[in-house]
Amino acid sequence: MTAPGRRPPGRPRDPGADAAILRAALDLFIEHGVEGTSIERVAKAAGVGKLTVYRRWSGKEELIAAAVEAARDDPVDLPADTPLAAVAWGAAAAQAEHIVQPRFRAMVARVLGTSASHPAIMAAYWTHYVEPRRAALRPLIERALAEGALPAHTDPDVLMDMMAGAVLYRLARPGPLDAATMRRYLEDVYAQAGLERPRPAPGEQSEPERGGGP
Repeated sequence: MTAPGRRPPGRPRDPGADAAILRAALDLFIEHGVEGTSIERVAKAAGVGKLTVYRRWSGKEELIAAAVEAARDDPVDLPADTPLAAVAWGAAAAQAEHIVQPRFRAMVARVLGTSASHPAIMAAYWTHYVEPRRAALRPLIERALAEGALPAHTDPDVLMDMMAGAVLYRLARPGPLDAATMRRYLEDVYAQAGLERPRPAPGEQSEPERGGGP
């Protein structure tokens, strides 16, 4: 037992150091990939000693996976009582803004590029970024199926794969990509999936019609 007034052996973890290490690891991973990221470089960028990093993570793959996990945004909270089409079209603008951010695009590219050689990094991205979104979307798809808003033969998993795959394919195309273009593309994907643009409520003004997507 520890004498009264004395702290147990070892120092408690510093949340500030943890955050600095994870931020430095993600920055290096995005800029230089797995090969260009090392515990030494992470420690230097975070302003800590190598032992501080090694006390927390056994190696750089585990550290990068933790950094990717920590980079996830707020938990997904989709309104279960709102039609799927309304959720998709209503969130298109915010989704587009998020997708075209250079840092997000670079992180996704790095994760995909290392999926074969460093599967733990992809596993962290899939578990903590992809799966929560699929879990939140599934009840809305199932409700749309039950209400006849989607074809009866629609497979929820395939539909989610198709929409996510379309976004990744668009991101892989060379050239600049702005939020307005990405939003139009998302809306085209939703329409092709059978999610027609919701009609405005009485008294609301609808958005002007536009031509085809990019």
